[in-house]
Amino acid sequence: MIIAIDGPAGSGKSTIAKLIAEDLGLVYLDTGAMYRLVTLKALNDGILGNLDKIIKMLDNLNIDIKENGFYLDEIDVSEEIRKPIVSENVSDIAAIREVREKMVDLQRKFSESKNVILDGRDIGTVVFPNADLKIFLVADARERAKRRYRELIQKGENVEIEEIYENILKRDKIDSTRKESPLKKAKDAVEVDTTSKSIEEVKNEILRMVNSNI
Repeated sequence: MIIAIDGPAGSGKSTIAKLIAEDLGLVYLDTGAMYRLVTLKALNDGILGNLDKIIKMLDNLNIDIKENGFYLDEIDVSEEIRKPIVSENVSDIAAIREVREKMVDLQRKFSESKNVILDGRDIGTVVFPNADLKIFLVADARERAKRRYRELIQKGENVEIEEIYENILKRDKIDSTRKESPLKKAKDAVEVDTTSKSIEEVKNEILRMVNSNI
């Protein structure tokens, strides 16, 4: 079984996908984190904005996901990839065709012969257009900014909510207008608005859909 959850930044994709995976015993793949790993690598190498060097970097890219931990060059960078500097630049990296091709290939290989739930921007449209169930999560941009703000404050980050809000609007624009695999709802995806719903409510709503599809 393959379940695809797509949607904009802060709509709750990762949180919901993890809970569904736990409840149903599925393998969970956070595809957004994969793009964050590439972004962190570009930042560490000082090549952000240099298309040729970023493309060349992909040849020797060493990323891995183990037990819900995200590794770059054998180092656990699960915390680093969630920092604001990565969030501010990940959409630009994800818009690069060669990066997307590399990530999609890895996502498909990872999911071979497994029952998987994946979340991202183009899972239901590009990575797995024949997924058994496609969900498209949406939420008001202000609400998404509040969620990200609370999350970062809990981690001890010094952030401003307005800056997060502006970054979300910027990412929405880049993600939905990019040439390569833009963020959009698949024709056969079910839209779920999470703005005024609790995590539990959204999870149960999607579980009902999964059960009706089995």
